[in-house]
Amino acid sequence: MGDSERENPAPETPQPEAEQPETEKTETGQPEAETASAAPEETPPAEGVESEAPAVEADAQAEAGTEAPPEAQPEPEPAAPEIIPGPHYGTGRRKASVARVYLRPGSGNVRVNGRPLDEFFTAQFWRRHAREPLEFLGLGAQFDAEVRVHGGGSTGQAGAIRMGLARALALANPAGRVRLRQAGYLTRDPRMKERQKPGQKGARKRFQWTKR
Repeated sequence: MGDSERENPAPETPQPEAEQPETEKTETGQPEAETASAAPEETPPAEGVESEAPAVEADAQAEAGTEAPPEAQPEPEPAAPEIIPGPHYGTGRRKASVARVYLRPGSGNVRVNGRPLDEFFTAQFWRRHAREPLEFLGLGAQFDAEVRVHGGGSTGQAGAIRMGLARALALANPAGRVRLRQAGYLTRDPRMKERQKPGQKGARKRFQWTKR
């Protein structure tokens, strides 16, 4: 037994060779080193050429469902008021005064009983009160007015002219009629002085009475 084992020794087992590390492969199946070398280098955009970054951002916003806010557009200019050529007539009353107003396109001259408005009324309050409808609609320089007024005092006459101008303007500019109505220019002021009552000193005042 011992001699046979010496004559036929057991075959030696071959040792495995050292494994060489394999290069990691990318998803495409090529080695990582090769794909890195194959990728083209990024070159900066040339001068004068717009970058595609804004377009890429816009596409990303569209995919995400968010759109860029629209640019602000200029507001349209208001249309000029429609004016019907005259002449137009309006009657106004206030207290005991009656004014008849003839309105026609012009340059803003107002004459009362043949005189300019600034000469007929001495106080600025009366002049401004009479022209209120023209200034309210912004048409003070587009019409001329000829006014005939009688009865009452300066306050009543200014109020009568104011109402007559408003009625004539409502015919000349139908678009402004609603504004004149809302501002109260087409409503007559009914306030008047009460008359003196018989058997007493005034509208409300009584004569003095002594018992003894």
